[in-house]
Amino acid sequence: MDKIPSFSKNHDRLDVGLHKSVEMRGITTWDLRFKKPNAGDYITLKALHTVEHLLATVLRNSDKKDDVIYFGPMGCRTGFYLLTVNLSRDEIIKLLSESCAVALALDEIPGNRREECGNYREHDLADARREIAEYAKILEELQ
Repeated sequence: MDKIPSFSKNHDRLDVGLHKSVEMRGITTWDLRFKKPNAGDYITLKALHTVEHLLATVLRNSDKKDDVIYFGPMGCRTGFYLLTVNLSRDEIIKLLSESCAVALALDEIPGNRREECGNYREHDLADARREIAEYAKILEELQ
């Protein structure tokens, strides 16, 4: 089998931040790296799940919602993938910065009822907020 593009990168050389991962068929995959790979510090499963609910909801309700294809976690628990169309790196940084601020202001986890989520009991809003706040600081440095 062919190695997929994300496995072709040396993860020991990746750092926290925002990386343009792949562009295929007009869709850009952005690597939102919250944690340095293989450094022993990973996002907890509960926080990962909650960050996904928060940011996926905010991104899909933003003024760029028509350009957002997908937002979801990396299995390695070091960050998230954001798939978009028609957005530059500067627009992505602005969108993510604004989205982090909105997500941090939410008092409830969107889609957190049994009928809305396949694992509705496994969330951690406080830890998710901490992870988002740390990533927001990383985004500030990129602006």
